[in-house]
Amino acid sequence: MGNKASATKEALPIDTSFKLPSPLPSLPQGEGFGNGVINLGGGLQVCQVVSLSKIWATNEGGPDNLGATFFEPSQVPQGFSMLGCYSQPNNRKLHGWVLAGKDETGEALKKPIDYTLVWSSGSLQIKQEGIGYIWLPTPPDGYKALGCVVTTSPEKPSLEKVRCARSDLTDDCQVDKWIWGQGKESDPNGFNVFSLRPSNRGTQAMGVSVGTFVAQDTTSASISLACLKNIDSDLSCMPTLDQVQAIFQAYSPWIYFHPDEAYLPSSASWYFTNGALLYKKDEESAPVPIEPTGSSLPQGGSNDGLYWLDLPKEEAERERVKRGDLQACQVYLHIKPMLGATFTDIVAWLFYPFNGPSRAKVDLINVPLGKTGQHVGDWEHVTLRISNFNGQLRAIYLSAHSGGTWYDASELEFQTGNKAVTYSSLNGHAMYAKPGLVLQGSGNIGIRNDTAKSEKFIDTGARFSVVAAEYMGSSIIEPPWLNYLRKWGPNITYDIAEEVATVENLLPGKLKSAFDKVVKSLPREIFGEDGPTGPKLKRNWTGDEV
Repeated sequence: MGNKASATKEALPIDTSFKLPSPLPSLPQGEGFGNGVINLGGGLQVCQVVSLSKIWATNEGGPDNLGATFFEPSQVPQGFSMLGCYSQPNNRKLHGWVLAGKDETGEALKKPIDYTLVWSSGSLQIKQEGIGYIWLPTPPDGYKALGCVVTTSPEKPSLEKVRCARSDLTDDCQVDKWIWGQGKESDPNGFNVFSLRPSNRGTQAMGVSVGTFVAQDTTSASISLACLKNIDSDLSCMPTLDQVQAIFQAYSPWIYFHPDEAYLPSSASWYFTNGALLYKKDEESAPVPIEPTGSSLPQGGSNDGLYWLDLPKEEAERERVKRGDLQACQVYLHIKPMLGATFTDIVAWLFYPFNGPSRAKVDLINVPLGKTGQHVGDWEHVTLRISNFNGQLRAIYLSAHSGGTWYDASELEFQTGNKAVTYSSLNGHAMYAKPGLVLQGSGNIGIRNDTAKSEKFIDTGARFSVVAAEYMGSSIIEPPWLNYLRKWGPNITYDIAEEVATVENLLPGKLKSAFDKVVKSLPREIFGEDGPTGPKLKRNWTGDEV
């Protein structure tokens, strides 16, 4: 723990390369993690190329109307071939990558037999650097194209330029983030460019992102490209426990709490030893204390409503435990393979004994929402996505209100080396990348999510433990509380209409109906005390973050 903080980094121009250093040289030695090349099986090896050469750029359209830039991989290792070009919007620093492939059998990769011109910028009256042409490779029978080729010439690219992959080495993919378009992302008939990701993602899914993009005239068009597949299902490129610990020490984010935050995190064992109680249905009058490791909690089963946890009975103790204890805070890590084991996700879980009540913003008026939003027990998480090719931090996911957002590493604020700065919202503990107000609603009306730097913060690397890593087998012993699959707080309902009416009585007439409309659009779980389930029942435990 401590109270140092660095200023937000200045934004860099798009042509300034952002390469977050990897702790790889100082990591303990392991079998295959960080070796630069991953064998996907079927005679195909891949490497991750982060050196990119700009081919063409547009300077308007796309996110923030700043345009996008298109690149091809440079410094491709000898024996490897380009699989497609890379693109990203100009509203963030360059921090991209694309895979290159090596064919060890002569059958895994083949040259295209032709190209189709997908789109040209020649007729557009936009700010652009020359004229760009996007070409779709035509694969031989039994093969699939993995990426487009971008040129500044109307002549077709050389057939030697790119390679297509044998069909059994590929998987289906889907659009991911909007890169560029002539109109809005939501325009189904406009020309748009999107990044790609495997359609099926999770700890058991073997689809591999290539880092390429798709360009198409309508958002409803079928995807003309494929991603790769790790058909070996080989996890030898995953980090060892020692490597995981070193990686997290290098990248562990700092979490800042709002200066007015009263409900801070703790460890699970602190919660148990400070009076938390286990309740059983039909035996509510006789709750029982909980062992420090959770060994007295029911194990396995399902969230069947038979058991739940709650704060101590005595009011003074309830209020004390609600406030948590930063000094006792423990971060719990779940380590899992993602995107065909080409990446490692380090999911850092944080427990709060209590989630505080919400506040609303209605135009210029801020109003408390009574009990709305409060509940006992609150699990939040941050996910670090680490490249298994080189040990670099590529992206961070911040959880917020049953969802969250992926941020490229280049979009984040860092301090103390490679430690990302994140912010926990006041009372609700949703995670954000920047301080300020995020409004959950529409227009100028909604639930407030306020974040700010203060002297209340944690360095998640100061006290953490790896509680789950299924691919490591028996080397990780899961704590009993992790396999408690019921609620971490009671389920209490109250009169939503009464809560809303209390707020509306404080508002001028013209704002009453607007507030009522926003309230009706919010998730129902906001309007009740419903304790959450633990990490193992969250959808991201075996799946991808969405």
